Amino acid sequence: MKYFIGAYAASPNHSGWNPERETVFYNELKALPNIKGLEHPFLGSLHQHDDNWFLTNIDASWDYVFTCIPGIMNALGQNPNFGIASDDDAGRADALAFMQQACAAIGKLNSHLGRHAVKAIMIQTAPARHNAASSKAALLASLNTMLQWDWQGAKIVIEHCDAYVENHVPSKGFLALTDELDVLAAVNTGLSPEQQLGMVINWGRSVFETRTVAGAVEHIKAAQAAGLLSGVMFSGVSDQDSEYGAWRDSHQPPQQSERVKHGEPVSWMSEQAMHDCLAACATPEALLVLGAKIGIRPLDATMEQRIGTIRDTLAILDRYFKTA
Repeated sequence: MKYFIGAYAASPNHSGWNPERETVFYNELKALPNIKGLEHPFLGSLHQHDDNWFLTNIDASWDYVFTCIPGIMNALGQNPNFGIASDDDAGRADALAFMQQACAAIGKLNSHLGRHAVKAIMIQTAPARHNAASSKAALLASLNTMLQWDWQGAKIVIEHCDAYVENHVPSKGFLALTDELDVLAAVNTGLSPEQQLGMVINWGRSVFETRTVAGAVEHIKAAQAAGLLSGVMFSGVSDQDSEYGAWRDSHQPPQQSERVKHGEPVSWMSEQAMHDCLAACATPEALLVLGAKIGIRPLDATMEQRIGTIRDTLAILDRYFKTA
């Protein structure tokens, strides 16, 4: 099996831009045998710092999943009404313009590679509901608009982020999973099978929302029951105030153990928890999006620590498929 890796979260360029250091990082990634490709962050252009550097240094065989969350969070810092689910007309229009930029970036990458290398684009249902009004109707209208564009084979999928709940401070605070699934089902009613939209569950964000490890499994089962499960991405979280912070969407590595040398001791994302999620999927090996997004602490960690953490995380997935 091969997996998508959200390598940007593990990059040595956690602040600023050092292309030489990033080149070393990408060369190490290319040497890993079980990477299918990248979960690639979209912030308004193909690469946050240098499109040409990116196109020069990627592996030509990699596939890609774009994620819009970095750009969305930046935009929300400037305008709390920004988002494809926003009830504010201007905020929703700005979000659609951002998504159109993502569509163009997908075209640029595909053109460079000479194939439809981008398999999916993960979108998120901003704005934060504790800061601005949002609705299923606004999300439905946005999706219908986006479906009129040429995505060159990239499937549009919603990545569920923690929904707004009243009993704790949210990280994202976007739409509820049930609302997102309802809208996806409504949109898909009028689409051909190849056009149909789906749902990706992010382990850490579901656990952040529900405050229980079982929450990720529950969300996977709900998306699957609706016939909409398109992927699972593993990214950890914890209630302990480590270098990653307590209850922060900081992409903690899996829990450290005898088999996971490069892990985080207080992470809730244990090997068993990850395997339970895979077991909850009817055919996890057939998911369009499957992989991990792992942050690295300390920020000055060595390249060996960064690559070792990615390697150990993907080995957990490998062990599941070897024994399933």
